[in-house]
Amino acid sequence: MPVNLKESWWIRDVEIPTRVVLAPMAGVSVQAFRRQGRRYGAGLVSSEMVSCAGIEHRNERTLGYLRVASDEHPLAIQIFGSEPRAMAEAARMVEAAGADLVDMNFGCPVRKVTKTGAGANLLEDAELAYRITAAVANAVSVPVSVKMRRGIEDGSRACLTLGPRLVEAGAATLTLHPRSAKQMYTGYADHTLTAELVSLVDVPVIASGDITSRAKAEAVLAATGASAVMVGRGAQGNPWAIQEIVDGDAAQPAREEVAAELIHFIRETVRELGERRASGFLKKFYAWYLGHGRFPKPFKNELVQLSSTDDVVTRLLAAAPGAADLLAELEADAPDEEYLLEGMPISIYGGG
Repeated sequence: MPVNLKESWWIRDVEIPTRVVLAPMAGVSVQAFRRQGRRYGAGLVSSEMVSCAGIEHRNERTLGYLRVASDEHPLAIQIFGSEPRAMAEAARMVEAAGADLVDMNFGCPVRKVTKTGAGANLLEDAELAYRITAAVANAVSVPVSVKMRRGIEDGSRACLTLGPRLVEAGAATLTLHPRSAKQMYTGYADHTLTAELVSLVDVPVIASGDITSRAKAEAVLAATGASAVMVGRGAQGNPWAIQEIVDGDAAQPAREEVAAELIHFIRETVRELGERRASGFLKKFYAWYLGHGRFPKPFKNELVQLSSTDDVVTRLLAAAPGAADLLAELEADAPDEEYLLEGMPISIYGGG
């Protein structure tokens, strides 16, 4: 029997309404991206990595990642670092911001993260990883999760030794992307390791890597016994991929629907980041949304050259006039409130 992807499951006392989790992705997982993911069926969404050092030093841009909207829940905020005390303090801030889970990144392969002892470096330092997990789990009342890779080197099985220790330290769930840090995103994700990890721990395991369709999600869940799958790059500018996995609806969106979603995403991102930051941040999304044969390539290139997001919106509406009515529906569903931590710099929330 195929796993029911629309069935809810639990991470300790947090109910996750579907078995699809939207991955935390650096430079992607802004609030607009997370809210969109929830609308299209992701049961759990996550912030991008947040530096515990940035939180500890009250860096204004870092604190901006702790912005939580009422329609994001359940939401995980992911932190990274290599010092147990600082990670515990960051976790307390994450809980205070309104996150439902504190997620820790023990898998990022990027040099600027690993050189600090954080990210994938912790896969080879089980004792430090244990102490960080225990410190964070003891600091908060919400569940703690850990996202990791198989190990640093190709063929590594470090995750199978580390995983049970992290659960012993207090992790309530584990996410495994069974590529090595050295692989980055090349090759394939070896989900036989995911199945082994599931057999070793008594907490839910989320399977990450190469989840690109409903058929693949069902096959991985059936083969591994994992509780959920994590979708990452396939959902960039393509929330319909989440919908296809959750609902089995493989219909391609009309051009008007694509334009409406992109305009809504642009406006939400400007509200969050301000025009100056958002203008540069959004350029990569134009290719993601308008690809897949949805719009001609020259049109995407034209949008990238425009000087303001207002100009981009005007051009999109001219290319797909029917998007206006769909956009009005999307904007009518904006969240009623956002939970803001007292004492944070107000400019974060005013587009500064």
